[in-house]
Amino acid sequence: MTDAGQRPAGRIETARAGAEFHIRIANPERYNAMSLSMWEALARAAAEADADADTRVVVLSGSGSRAFVSGADISEFATQRGDPEQRARYGAAVAAAQRALAASRHPTVAVIRGVCMGGGMALAIACDLRYCTEDARFRMPAGRLGLGYALEGMQRFASVLGTARAADLFLTARSFDGREAARIGLVQEAFGQDSFEAVTRKRIEAIAALAPLTLRAARLALCRIAGAPEAPDEVAVQAAIRACYESRDYVEGQQAFLEKREPRFRGT
Repeated sequence: MTDAGQRPAGRIETARAGAEFHIRIANPERYNAMSLSMWEALARAAAEADADADTRVVVLSGSGSRAFVSGADISEFATQRGDPEQRARYGAAVAAAQRALAASRHPTVAVIRGVCMGGGMALAIACDLRYCTEDARFRMPAGRLGLGYALEGMQRFASVLGTARAADLFLTARSFDGREAARIGLVQEAFGQDSFEAVTRKRIEAIAALAPLTLRAARLALCRIAGAPEAPDEVAVQAAIRACYESRDYVEGQQAFLEKREPRFRGT
């Protein structure tokens, strides 16, 4: 893996594995808490993945098994969020990282083990698909910290969970496990520790094998329907749908079906 961050206290690591672009949040001593430099590096890593034409799926994970992301690194708030100028820079960095994932042209998958709180939940929500272990631990602790949560982030939570579920998370700041996260729709599925790695690997490989243009059109349409902050206009959605029918992959899909073989999609 290559280091896309700067600070030794925490970093963002990236790696290519075939058609998969992996982004790993690495600050294990602080349960993968996100520093300002890490938020900024994460946005750059997501942009790198977005620009990579060979990528079919982006996988976001945390280093180790103790945490996905425990949230923002509170220890640096006094120095990095102490005045309006600092807060503006910090807020812009957080928003840019989440937006880069949410607006990616490739499908994004959050693989969640252990603690997932605050900013970690926001990063997970910014991804298309979220899988967790049944014993993962979730909490939105903004109300315990006295901070104001950004409108764009709130919109994303509401578009994924609905306003009632989002209100429950923000207004109670309660903790819950992976089973409940799946029940309320925060994640698509939760698995036991013994099967988690194998099942998520199958899910990721299945995504990477599908037609990229079809997935892009579907994601844009769903984003438009949900009214998410990064939602495209109808013209962009229709153009993406049209591109599917004008592609060589459309021909390949039909040919593979007639020949009773697996299709070999190229994203063109």
